[in-house]
Amino acid sequence: MRARDKAAVSALRSALAALDNAEAVPLPEAGLRGVALEESPVGAGTTEAARRELSERGVIDVVRAEAAERLEAAARLTAPAHADHAARLRAEAAVLLTFLDAPGPA
Repeated sequence: MRARDKAAVSALRSALAALDNAEAVPLPEAGLRGVALEESPVGAGTTEAARRELSERGVIDVVRAEAAERLEAAARLTAPAHADHAARLRAEAAVLLTFLDAPGPA
């Protein structure tokens, strides 16, 4: 990372964001509609919600999906003008797949 590998940094940032989104608890839409501002909850902790904890399998699935998404997007970019972007997407997918193939912590 010290060499400022842009593909690795981009891939890891988006994977972390995808994991963060996967841990979010969906809010019920019915409770959000038609609530006046003065009726909304107020005070410390009112916007805090417990987050889901992903299992190791869940984390792997999210990262694998991120890599697959990049590979699919790269495959759709067939025009010569998009060759650089497709190469960057393939490099990002390779970074994510490398982390999946790496041995786990000891």
